[in-house]
This record gives sequence, C-alpha cells and structure tokens, in this order.
Amino acid sequence: MQEIFDVLINSFIETKIGITSNFLSKQLSADLVNNLNTLYDNKHMQAAGTGNDSIAVQNKLVRNDVIYWLDRKHEDQYENAFFDLMDSFVEYLNSSCYTGITGYEFHYALYETGSFYKKHLDQFRNNESRQYSMIIYLNENWIEGDGGQLSISHDGTDYKIDPTGGKSVFFKSSELEHEVLVTNKPRMSITGWLKR
Repeated sequence: MQEIFDVLINSFIETKIGITSNFLSKQLSADLVNNLNTLYDNKHMQAAGTGNDSIAVQNKLVRNDVIYWLDRKHEDQYENAFFDLMDSFVEYLNSSCYTGITGYEFHYALYETGSFYKKHLDQFRNNESRQYSMIIYLNENWIEGDGGQLSISHDGTDYKIDPTGGKSVFFKSSELEHEVLVTNKPRMSITGWLKR
C-alpha cells in the first residue's frame, strides 16, 4: 500500500489535488458496496445536510445525497477493514508529512439519479478541525456519460474527476471549493475528513 499512498500524497504536493487508483482492493470495494446497498434498501441512510451540529441545514437545492456514518462500534468487518486501511494511511501521512492528524470521520454517500451537491468548502466556519477531505469511490464500470464528476476549482481551472471505483481523491478541506455534478445513475462513495 505504501506505493499507492505515495501516489496520493505526491500528486497532492504537486497539484493540491491528490488522486490515486486502487486505494481500495476490488474485494473490499465490493463488500462496502454490498453494505451500502443493504443500508439503503433497509432505509437506514439519511438525507445529508450542510453545516455541523450547531448550524446544520437541509436544503435539497444545495445537496440531495443520502448518507450513513461509519463507526467501529458497528462491529462490521468491512467497515473495520476500511478503518484499518485509513489508520495505515494516517500513520504514513503523519510520519512522512508531519501533518499531525489525530482522528477522522467517514460516511457512505449515495447520490440517486439526478442528485448533486453545489459548490462548497468542507471546513466549517466555526470549527477548523477538518484538515483534509478524502473521497473513495465505489462505482464499477463508470463512464463519462454517467455524470457525477467531482469538480474542483483551483487556480482558475475546474478539474473534473470521474468517480470510478477504487479511486481516492485527497485535498485540503479549507482551500479548494468543489461540487458534485448531477449524476445520471446512482453514485456511491465513502467520504470523510482527516482531523486535527
């Protein structure tokens, strides 16, 4: 995994947008997709909002995905395998880049057909604990016409990143505005933040 971690970190250092393929193995990705689909079918996923606990708002004109927070307390072997991977990445990131990350939070995100998330920053105005944003995609056989790209504004350029399965994207939560463009079929990811 160190080679994949290096690709993610080095591309971030070069462009402020870290991207790597195969962050998740195909098997773990498939297991997480099964988890997400089961949660969705059983109506355990909730409409996502914007803001944090003190100023949370639900506005479907801004964001209309559904989410479910991952937690080791669920004692789910696939969630825990994902957390083990994140522990390894955070340890490597801290030791190689001295980032001082002390925690993280992640949720499943499902964008149903026609869903989107308008342009925003991930760091809250009243809480600066989110240092890095990280998205890991779970979509197999995604093609350009499926939409749902992550669009990141940086240095006057809009980068459009296809949400293909296993790919991970990594950037500073306080710096880069981004949005999820309208998706033409269900779009799945694990999205979260490395915190300090």
